[in-house]
Amino acid sequence: MVPETQPEVPARVSLATEPMGIWGSFRAARRNLLGLIPEIATRQPIVSGRTGKRWHMVMDPEANRHILKDAVEDYPKSDVTKLILAPAIGESLFIAEGPHWHWQRRAAAPAFSPRNVQGLAPVMTAAAERASERIAQAEGRAADLYQEMVTATFEVISDVTFSGAEGFDRAAVHRAIDAYIAQTARVSLLDILGAPMWVPRPGRVVAGPAMREMKRIADMAIEGRRKAGRRPVPDLLDLLLAGEDPETGRRMDTGELRDNLLTFIVAGHETTALTLAWALYLCAFDPAVQARARAEAQAVLGGRAATAADLPALPYIRQIVDEALRLYPPAAFLSRTARSHDRLCGREVRPGDTVMLPIYALHRNHLLWPEPDRFDPSRFADSRVIDRYAYLPFGAGPRICIGASFALQEAVIILATLLARFRFDRVGGREPDPVLILTLRPQGGVWLEISPA
Repeated sequence: MVPETQPEVPARVSLATEPMGIWGSFRAARRNLLGLIPEIATRQPIVSGRTGKRWHMVMDPEANRHILKDAVEDYPKSDVTKLILAPAIGESLFIAEGPHWHWQRRAAAPAFSPRNVQGLAPVMTAAAERASERIAQAEGRAADLYQEMVTATFEVISDVTFSGAEGFDRAAVHRAIDAYIAQTARVSLLDILGAPMWVPRPGRVVAGPAMREMKRIADMAIEGRRKAGRRPVPDLLDLLLAGEDPETGRRMDTGELRDNLLTFIVAGHETTALTLAWALYLCAFDPAVQARARAEAQAVLGGRAATAADLPALPYIRQIVDEALRLYPPAAFLSRTARSHDRLCGREVRPGDTVMLPIYALHRNHLLWPEPDRFDPSRFADSRVIDRYAYLPFGAGPRICIGASFALQEAVIILATLLARFRFDRVGGREPDPVLILTLRPQGGVWLEISPA
């Protein structure tokens, strides 16, 4: 009997199939953080071990609910996470804990209300139009759509953050972010060994000048806006300047505003660019999906760019975005440090243990998803059938990403606009390689052939 051939699946990571030890774990983490995940994690609810210190990887929805919601105070961000991110974004919303996190979240929440997010949509529509103009110049040949999406989403985040700010050097901020991720965000051997936070990590010292320059530029822009006053159409900086904690009346000072704005800039453009790049790759991978999405987009948009008002009429394109976030979650690996004795999936958890939520493995777990490596946007045709804690592209619980609705709105607007106007095809021998450093990037880019729709 001739064995059945397995259907082709989109690019995936080869996970670990045997124990690696400390040195092997360090080498794997430096190359691709997802290399630390054992293949068995895609078929079990929890995997535990010791590499310098005790750790647990959790792929169980109920345990995730416990970690992220019910016992969130017992599972703060891990020391490694803070070491990597604090030099760039300080004690901002992303890594602050306890009361300091609570008041910032309350003060920032109104800026991300549905009304305000929709009010920022014209910036996204304009960026989609400019991206189309650039991509049209590459018709008939291949282009790196990842770089195109980085350009588009950085335009959006800088326009909604510092609109019209004279002296705000966007290129310098972009260079500083890239340098920071390249030099600082990789795991250190000292991280693997569980060394105390006060022990210097040499690789995180060299990015200091770029970080200081980025913060200086942001501080100048904030102070300039304070003097100039609120704009007729408020941007994100205006909304945050006006925000206050309703319980205490406290407002963010310049340093707190800067750290949170840099958080939104770093997270807000990189993650959405990745979502769009992976979504375009997946559409090229499955021409039938792309054709259905194009028909939907053209029926709704005609020849114009998408707007926020179009989103309810673009359900299939939203499903593609959701499935791209499942297969290639930008934040593919979350890490917490246990504060108290606990049990997860029947395993003992001790204070100081590292508890990891490998979102990449969770989203491809065979216990939770049928044919988990297959690209199938129809999984999200009815999101009610998906366990809330089995799908975590933006986290969950009280610390769910504050900008999730902003990112999804932007992704659908740009993706619909592009699919209505262009056809994207894979380039032989140039498959993207999913590599996680700080985010899940397509190493080598996302090279696609571009044709008019």
